[in-house]
Amino acid sequence: MKCPPTFSGFAGCKGGGIFQTAMTKKISFWSIIFAVFLTCTASSAEKAENMEKEQAEATINLAEAYMGQGNYTAALKELLKVEKFFPDNPYLHNDLGLVYLAKEKPELAVEHFKKAVKINPDYAPARNNLGTAYLVQKNWDAAIEIFKTLSDDLLYGTPHYPLSNLGWAYYNKGDYRTAEKYYADSLKTEPDFVTALRGLGRTYIALKEYAKAVENLEKAIRILPRFAEAWLDLGDAYIFSRDYQRAIAAYQKVIELSPNTPLAEKAESRLKK
Repeated sequence: MKCPPTFSGFAGCKGGGIFQTAMTKKISFWSIIFAVFLTCTASSAEKAENMEKEQAEATINLAEAYMGQGNYTAALKELLKVEKFFPDNPYLHNDLGLVYLAKEKPELAVEHFKKAVKINPDYAPARNNLGTAYLVQKNWDAAIEIFKTLSDDLLYGTPHYPLSNLGWAYYNKGDYRTAEKYYADSLKTEPDFVTALRGLGRTYIALKEYAKAVENLEKAIRILPRFAEAWLDLGDAYIFSRDYQRAIAAYQKVIELSPNTPLAEKAESRLKK
């Protein structure tokens, strides 16, 4: 029995009949439409995601501009807008930590620095900032653990920061010789790092090695003449060295540089003595 001509190719009949060809064309047509739909949907989603990322970057840049101006409240508002959309952005959490640190909320700063480090363990600045937040909390041992890891990292570009911070942590623990070592190591890396020079000067005052204290503090103010805190410490070093005229001049410099501040009050109190 021959197949009906209109059903050729159906139910085992040979030949590329009308039914098979029509169905194939329909399937191909809808497959193409579906593929185009998926492509357009994926493309739209990708574009939307890219736009969100660009907006987030712009918002973070605006927040960092506010931070540069010292307007931490405005910076915080901008960063919180972005956080709910990009909770896994380590740079965002690092900025939030810095803002909370500036707003004297070290517990919140620690929380965000920890998130940044958890998301990106190789993000060294966030690890350094976490250690700094621990210093603010006077959690010396936690800070030491962070800074030792950083100072041992050969790829870390600014090792003088963690080394100096280790000096400060050990100074506050009363371990002055270890503090001396880390401050000296910091200065080997960056000889003009005034924070380490001041820290070493304070350490030598604690060790009653006043000539060394004067030497380091004088170098600090030569590099940074408006470093009021170093001038106050230098005044103390002069007092212990019995160089009273220079001590008076140093304390007066503090008052000149930082009038009507707690630092100036300390200088005035020393002058009265």
